[in-house]
Amino acid sequence: MAKRILVPLDRTSTSEAVLPFVSDLAHGAGSTVRLLRVEPVPNNVVSDSGRVVAYTDQEMARLEAEGLAHLDAIATPLQGVPVERVVRFGDPASEILTEADTFGADVIALTTRGRSWLRHTLSRGIVAQVFRKSRVPVLLLRQ
Repeated sequence: MAKRILVPLDRTSTSEAVLPFVSDLAHGAGSTVRLLRVEPVPNNVVSDSGRVVAYTDQEMARLEAEGLAHLDAIATPLQGVPVERVVRFGDPASEILTEADTFGADVIALTTRGRSWLRHTLSRGIVAQVFRKSRVPVLLLRQ
């Protein structure tokens, strides 16, 4: 049974399409769902005149707050399910796998574009990397 479900999301409706399926799975198994947003590591924000407007840590705090707010806003299909939210910074595939280990995920739920099994397996995209390298089952919803 999947007691801990990790759901990596970007800011697209395609990635959010997995939420109703995760909700059904979580309700049936009494699972906890962790919503994950991975952002690239930001640099200092510099004005045209060369002045630092925001330092990296300030940008990270801003992006984290925006990411958590976004995850809150899209969690409505998961009502009645314990939901955790987290924002990580770095390479999306490796951060998803690291978060799966940290969370102790039993399954990672992702969406993928409608590709054949072979083409998906040979792809170098984020979903393909997670699928190939994950130590836990990966639920792929084909869009």
